[in-house]
Amino acid sequence: MAISPTGPIWVAYAVAIAILFFVAAVFVFLYQAPRERSAFAASVCIFTAGALLATVLLLPADVALVSSTNSASLGRAKDWATPDRVDHIIFTLRVVYYTLYSLDAVLCLIVVPFAYFYSEERDQSPEDGDGGGPSAGRRFWDAFKYTLGFIVLVIIIFLVGFFVPAATKLGSGERHNLDYFKKLLTENRGERALTFALGLLITLGTLVYLIYTAAGLALLPVSLIRSTPSVSAPELAAGTSSELERNRERQRQLEARNEGREGGLDSRDRRELESLVREERTLVRRERLAAEQRGEGRSWIVRAWGKLEAAFRPFKLLAGLLLIVVAILVWVSMLITGIDKAKNSVCKARCGYVLGHANIFQPLNGLLVVSSRAFPVDYVLFLLLVLFFFAATVVGLATVGVRFLWVVLFRIRRRHSSPQALLVATVLLALVVLALNYAVAMVAAPQYATFGAQKFCDRPPKHPGEQPDCSEHKSAIKWCSELAENPAAANVCVPSVVSTFLNRITVNFPFFGAIDFWAQFAFMGIYLIFFVATLFRTPKMNTRQLDADLEEEEEEGLLASTGRRFNATWQDLTGRASKRQRDRERDYGTVGGGPNGGDDE
Repeated sequence: MAISPTGPIWVAYAVAIAILFFVAAVFVFLYQAPRERSAFAASVCIFTAGALLATVLLLPADVALVSSTNSASLGRAKDWATPDRVDHIIFTLRVVYYTLYSLDAVLCLIVVPFAYFYSEERDQSPEDGDGGGPSAGRRFWDAFKYTLGFIVLVIIIFLVGFFVPAATKLGSGERHNLDYFKKLLTENRGERALTFALGLLITLGTLVYLIYTAAGLALLPVSLIRSTPSVSAPELAAGTSSELERNRERQRQLEARNEGREGGLDSRDRRELESLVREERTLVRRERLAAEQRGEGRSWIVRAWGKLEAAFRPFKLLAGLLLIVVAILVWVSMLITGIDKAKNSVCKARCGYVLGHANIFQPLNGLLVVSSRAFPVDYVLFLLLVLFFFAATVVGLATVGVRFLWVVLFRIRRRHSSPQALLVATVLLALVVLALNYAVAMVAAPQYATFGAQKFCDRPPKHPGEQPDCSEHKSAIKWCSELAENPAAANVCVPSVVSTFLNRITVNFPFFGAIDFWAQFAFMGIYLIFFVATLFRTPKMNTRQLDADLEEEEEEGLLASTGRRFNATWQDLTGRASKRQRDRERDYGTVGGGPNGGDDE
């Protein structure tokens, strides 16, 4: 008796989930502000991002499981793939999908808002004025009260989905066999409510995906190609040295003017001197940062790491060029499928531009279909594709920021993002990931996402009740599609569960499908605009933001934290301060080393 290969596929999916949760944890820890760390908010962000990525990455496992029932070389079902075992695989996948989609909705619409309000309450002073923060119970209750509005919103969404009329017919099917799509018209109101809620979230996510993912997809490869240190040490050192010299010369002139005056400097000169002193502190910070970039006063391990990073910079250039090729490949594939859907859709806008079968070859779909014959090659490729889109969205968030129209609500920057900013960014990432689920499965690789490499024998069986035999007629073996007219295809071709879900959304609620479909063309246009702009735009150093970051890190004692970690043990053993600490005392004339004469915390 043949053994089902489903076990290794689920193991590969579990390994991929572990990798995705690690990626989510790295994202949170890289972007959260050290002074505002919140274990609860960080845990919610990591778990939410991991769950959403796990939902998207279930697609290749879904395709592999349904494809494992089919022998593509013979165009027939495998011996072990009895109807009962196939139904068991489909049922298991549906349970996992329903669980993940429901979990994603609860996390995005209830848990993350609760964590946001809980973090907000932490920053508010208590009414009794004792100087501490509110108690945990008080914060929990206040956050729950604010979250009630989101719970009501979820109930309203499901009630609307429960009662909203869905499509009941697809129009005339004279030229097409619409039996597959007619089966998607659901009469179960509970399933319809979940379908409506998921379609609404995907559509909202598509609007976010247009802004952040399109921008990040263009910016990420170019940022790797133009990869340089965050601060150009020689340029910064030269410019800072000359500015510092002019600053101190002007201070000496003012001090010389003050000699012999009984009343001291007048108000105008005093203000100028105070401004020069503040500017001097900023320039000293820049000068020290430039010295640290050159490796002065740092341990040999840190200097070696800097040289190793510089040695690998050509590989970052190659990675950037490779990602540009991948991004263009995805763009071209989406454009081909978009044109195919617009021209050859079964019933156009009446069913959300579903496509019965691919009429035009497109490269990304072909690559994934061919690689799916050798699992887990397609799984690795799909994982890399998902991580590319995820990283691009993060870059887009960091570049554009969390905005409402032209007003920037939060900045997403490495080591400077508050818990509230990370939670809002997580919700945006959640919506983008749901939109990405539609974009990849329905536009970027529709054949792969629906049937994988499944084929069927387009010949009548020799005897009733037997499977068709194409062992001597290879030309009769054809690709599975939703519009296959041979009745034998229905018994051999098993569509993936995710394609069934997404097609059910577009067929039952065509307005969601129409919006999501035409938004893909907007996505391609926005990507093209950003890509062309990044090719001709020269990046400039933001000295104002650099000074703000340096001042904040100086206050926290975090400047050159990597070097301090390596040197801390040696200083504790010898009892001697580091060169950087002695430089601080010399520059500021203080024992504590802080810019205001106090000890650093």
